[in-house]
Amino acid sequence: MYDVIIVGGGPSGLMAAAAAGAENKKVVLIEKGTKLGKKLAISGGGRCNVTNRLPQEEIVKNIPGNGRFLFSPFAVFNNEDIITFFENLGVPLKEEDHGRMFPVSNKAADVVNALLDELKRLHVEIKLNSPVAKLLMNDEKVIGIQLATGEEITAGAVVVAVGGKAVPQTGSTGDGYPWAQKAGHTVTDLYPTEVPLLSNENFIKSKELQGLALRDAGVSVLNKKGKPIITHQMDMLFTHFGLSGPAILRCSQFVVKEQKKNGGQLVQIRIDSLPNLNQEETFQKLLSSIKEEPKKAVKNVWKGIVPERWLLFLLPKADIQESEDGQNLSHEKIRALAHLLKQFIVNVHGTQPLEKAFVTGGGVSIKEIEPKTMASKQKAGLYFCGEILDIHGYTGGYNITSALVTGKVAGMSAAKSI
Repeated sequence: MYDVIIVGGGPSGLMAAAAAGAENKKVVLIEKGTKLGKKLAISGGGRCNVTNRLPQEEIVKNIPGNGRFLFSPFAVFNNEDIITFFENLGVPLKEEDHGRMFPVSNKAADVVNALLDELKRLHVEIKLNSPVAKLLMNDEKVIGIQLATGEEITAGAVVVAVGGKAVPQTGSTGDGYPWAQKAGHTVTDLYPTEVPLLSNENFIKSKELQGLALRDAGVSVLNKKGKPIITHQMDMLFTHFGLSGPAILRCSQFVVKEQKKNGGQLVQIRIDSLPNLNQEETFQKLLSSIKEEPKKAVKNVWKGIVPERWLLFLLPKADIQESEDGQNLSHEKIRALAHLLKQFIVNVHGTQPLEKAFVTGGGVSIKEIEPKTMASKQKAGLYFCGEILDIHGYTGGYNITSALVTGKVAGMSAAKSI
């Protein structure tokens, strides 16, 4: 008999186990895979973006999926506490752009190993290769778990930290949703977020732009009236199947939501190559650079304004030949190019599947979770944390912050309830 069982050895499960162990309780961490911290080890391109140093309001803004729920857990343990926690474990962190925090060593393995050393120090028992089949419960409360082998393990509290359905190679294959439902919880619709977009446009199918990156572009998802639902100004990338890159990943969940509204029809993505200029300023910029070198071919005059491949792709659409010189070019054609640079439309028909996404949208309804403790309101002795919850953010340390904060609160609360 244990005090606390933690199911799942990802970011939130490791943090929950450390938090429960720190309360001097008998804790067991159960992981179905062969090793702990797989998702941590690959996060941030193998460097592990541990958290984000932006103010809490900003962090919540970057978690469009129910981020406001986190204000309560943050009152117990927040992003600054995460930084202190890892530095106390001997992993110094450094701040990069947009508040992202990384280990100074640039090694995700240092973060994972520090957590594993801490679990050892706190005498947390670890069972690997131990898939859980179901939660054990009676009418009042959860009393333990049953492994796939049939073995039963009982405890005073169970913390479910099994992740969502994104990045299944790390072990998150949606195991926890049926358990939550059996315990009386609502699981909201699951959908991919932070995922590349698919398009059947001819220029995508012909791969003529494959590999082209636009730096700091303004990418908007339009509703059926052509009004932007959301705009993100970051890098983006054309691929052989559609669109990807940071701006696109951030826009992806809004494409999913718009398709739910419009019955699965095409959604328009608007690309603004020069988001810091308006259309008139873009026109004037094109015009004045021609006036400086009227006899030069336009492709050479304008090639510094946007990447050359992008320029050469847009010129014929504005009825301009790349070799013609600027002096005979009509204002009308220059205006047409300015419009394309500011408002190029790509029709997308969906996203890559949830298995290809970085983050799962939807999950265990937060209305049924006590925010200060992460306890289930439906079943005593049951706690949830991490990506199984209906909370999702953009990439940039926001999801991992949510996982570590909810993990800490769940593990601590579960231990204190004993």
